[in-house]
Amino acid sequence: MNRPFVSALFGLLSLGFCVAPSNAQLMLPGAAPAAAEGTTAGAKPKSAHKGSPGSPGSKTNDAGLAKGPAAAGVASVVGRPLMLNGKSGLLQISGDDNAIVVDKLQLAGEGVSDSSQRCVVDIVGETPIEATPVGRPDGLARFEAKVSACPISFDVLDGAVLVPSQITACVFKAADCQTTPGGLWGPDGASLAGDAAKIVKERAEAERTMGKLLQLIGDRAQDSARAADVVRDQNGFAGRRDELCHDYASESVHGFCALRVTEARAALLRARLDELGPATAKTSSEKARKAKAKKGDKQP
Repeated sequence: MNRPFVSALFGLLSLGFCVAPSNAQLMLPGAAPAAAEGTTAGAKPKSAHKGSPGSPGSKTNDAGLAKGPAAAGVASVVGRPLMLNGKSGLLQISGDDNAIVVDKLQLAGEGVSDSSQRCVVDIVGETPIEATPVGRPDGLARFEAKVSACPISFDVLDGAVLVPSQITACVFKAADCQTTPGGLWGPDGASLAGDAAKIVKERAEAERTMGKLLQLIGDRAQDSARAADVVRDQNGFAGRRDELCHDYASESVHGFCALRVTEARAALLRARLDELGPATAKTSSEKARKAKAKKGDKQP
């Protein structure tokens, strides 16, 4: 998504660790044993995929475009076990749109001294880990969680959160473990197969919304360098989406990751369009001229 990872610092916590032959685990005070990779903790949600009032097509703005996932609130992820790529780690939060507490955070990774060893870092602080709202810089509600050795920021989607990619891995020296939490955290991939048909329809709507927004931005590209930059950046979106979603569990069966990443992109385009401000008279007249010329070309 080409967004900088937000760095933050967290107060030092006393740490303890235990190492097994194929699994290193770091536990902060009060932590419970980590769930094995590919499993979830807590109650299973009633539905792994549930459209929210903010899903594309549910509401429209003055331009007739669906408001999309930007309207999907924190309620869509509260209490739900979210897993990186739908298969590893665990993120579970509570709270609302104004304040979030990270109740559970398990980061799966590999050994620092031996990369063939799998490890899980189970993070529980002596005090609740709060996630601070930092606005909607890319169209979605963003929060920052100050975690020791691994500060995390994430954007909230419908039933998932998107963590920006990091340049370097988070290293927990006491556990000889390193992890990279960047990617889509969502439901267990195996639980989404039954929602495949619905996901296909929602993605089609998200693609249409994204296309309309890009067209509106493209209409201003000749007069705005910022608009032109957005259009150029869009050329690489499909490849970045495929790379990000490649490892999501059973993605080829349900397409959940591609849907949510497309919705996130639509939200970003909407934010960039809003930043450009109202179309100028010149832009509007040029668009009308092109439409008229196109209509004339179709006449016999």
